[in-house]
Amino acid sequence: MSKPIKRRDFMRAGAVAGMTLASAKSAISQFPNLLVQSAIKPVVVSSANGNRFRHGGDMTVVQKAFTMMVQGADVLDALVAGVNIVELDPLDDSVGYGGLPNADGVVQLDASCMHGPKKRAGAVASLEGVRTPSLVAKSVLETTDHHLLVGKGAQMFARNMGFKIEDDLNTEHSRRLWLEWKRRTDPSHYLDPKTRAEVWHREGLKMVAEGLVDREHYYGTINCNGINAKGEICGVTTTSGLAWKIPGRVGDSPILGAGLYVDGAVGAAGSTGRGEANLYNLCSFLIVEEMRRGKHPKDAGLEALRRIKANTVEKRLLNSKGNPSFGVNFYIINAKGEFAGVSMYQGPSYAMCSDAGPQTLPCEGLLQGKPND
Repeated sequence: MSKPIKRRDFMRAGAVAGMTLASAKSAISQFPNLLVQSAIKPVVVSSANGNRFRHGGDMTVVQKAFTMMVQGADVLDALVAGVNIVELDPLDDSVGYGGLPNADGVVQLDASCMHGPKKRAGAVASLEGVRTPSLVAKSVLETTDHHLLVGKGAQMFARNMGFKIEDDLNTEHSRRLWLEWKRRTDPSHYLDPKTRAEVWHREGLKMVAEGLVDREHYYGTINCNGINAKGEICGVTTTSGLAWKIPGRVGDSPILGAGLYVDGAVGAAGSTGRGEANLYNLCSFLIVEEMRRGKHPKDAGLEALRRIKANTVEKRLLNSKGNPSFGVNFYIINAKGEFAGVSMYQGPSYAMCSDAGPQTLPCEGLLQGKPND
């Protein structure tokens, strides 16, 4: 049977406890950051075009997104505000206003966004007449029970949400490039349907080789993912799609699990490059699942690239070495704030912004050489 506690011992124990509590409060007041500082360092990653100054702008995409995020803005709000810089830039022909049009000379835009904490997503595809498809995708996320709206329906939704609808999103530059491509591919009013798509692609790549079209802009896209100090992860991808695409073609960018995937407990991944290759393999989802199993973002991304390489078997898509004749890039963060950029071939870069400022870093390449080797 335990002995009863004497009043004298009880008072002594209380005094010691009081001194311990006072000492702890003193330590907290002297070193408050030791207890409240997050182990997660905020970071934003994007495709390389996210760290280039734009027409009339004083911040890059990743810089804008990171600044808003650390100032307390919702992560997705910050990322979308960042990519809006590119979407609205008339001198950029890869995304939004002035993006390279489809085969009929019409600019059709795709975008998707995912909010990790809210576990919600929104996307639009083949959207015409709205310069900022990322904002329309965000509106789908916030105001509907749907994840994807397309074509005329997406445009009507945008109109109902108060977005300005324009007749034509071409700029003088994008129209001039389309007319040059049209002149090359349609000298005799179209070709044999069996070879038509191949000719479209070949002539487009010739314009890339001649310096008329930036190689990155031929597949033109920007992906941007971020995590704040609370560990909240979001992502957005927006694009004008493949240059001179067949009207109505939708690539990977607005498709959840392909052009973008976010799991708030694991991480985020997004893509640029050949959308069809990514669609076939749903690589953004694959990358997040690989990270769920414990892989670092770089290793998870390289695994996805290996999957694409293994599943690319058509001769028309292979170079002389039997490797894919195209590029695909992924931009990845995990729930710890670790990040990576990976690419099918060494050479491409990606953008990143942390408390050290914006940087452009080399992607980790799966293969040596170039796609057309």
